[in-house]
Amino acid sequence: MTHGELFYLPLALPFFALLFVLFVFLVVLLQVGVLKYAYTRLGVSAGAAYLLLVGSLLGSYFNIPIGELPGRRILAGEEISFYGVHYLVPLLERSGTIIAVNVGGAVIPGFMSLYLLGLHRLWAKGALATAVVAAFCHLIARPVPGFGIVLPIFAPAAVTALVALALSPRQAAPLAYISGSLGVLIGADLLNLGKLHGLGAPVASIGGAGAFDGIFLCGILAVLFASFTTRGDDRGGSRGNAR
Repeated sequence: MTHGELFYLPLALPFFALLFVLFVFLVVLLQVGVLKYAYTRLGVSAGAAYLLLVGSLLGSYFNIPIGELPGRRILAGEEISFYGVHYLVPLLERSGTIIAVNVGGAVIPGFMSLYLLGLHRLWAKGALATAVVAAFCHLIARPVPGFGIVLPIFAPAAVTALVALALSPRQAAPLAYISGSLGVLIGADLLNLGKLHGLGAPVASIGGAGAFDGIFLCGILAVLFASFTTRGDDRGGSRGNAR
C-alpha cells in the first residue's frame, strides 16, 4: 500500500465544487452578519467554525488506514454514479480492500459531536436522534460494486432536520450536527462493514466517499438551524424586555 492510494477527493470534481460553493456561501453570510450568532449558539466561536468547515472540506482528501480485507484483484480509477452523483474510485491495482477512516468525514465531525454532546448535555436526546438517523441511513444505504457503501446525497440531512426539530426545537442546531454526523457514520458505514467483502472496492473509507457529502450537509444544516433558532429567541427576548 502506498500513501497515494489514500489521498483522493471523495466526489467527482463538479459535485465536490458544489460543496465548496455551499461553504463559501456560509462564509459570506458570516461576514455580513446574517449568521452572526450561529456558531456561538452551536457551541463554538466564529474562528473555530471556520476551522471546522475548512478542516472537514480539506480533510475529506485524507484517509487513515486501519486494516485490510482480502478480496479479488481490482483495477480502479474511474467514476461511479449513484442517484445522479458521481464518486471517484482511487486509482490503484491491488488485491483486497483497505479499510480507512476519513479525516474530514469521520475524525473531525466525530470529535466535534462528542464535544457538543457534553457541552449541551444532550446525552439522551443525542442518543435517540442518532439512533433514528442511523436506522434510516442503514435502511437506504446501498453497497456499490467496485466502490463501497453509498447514500443518496440529501436524504440524511432531510431526516436529520426532522428528527432534530421534533426532539428539541431550541437545541436543534447541536442535535442536528450530532445526529447527522454520528448517525451517518454508524448507520451507513459501521453497520455495513460486513458488506464490503467481495465488493472489489480498493478503499472503503469510513466517513468518506458515499457518506462525506451527507455528513458535510448535516454540518451546514446545523449552522442554519443555529441562526434561525437564535433569531427567534432574540426576538422573544426583546419582547420580554419591552414588557
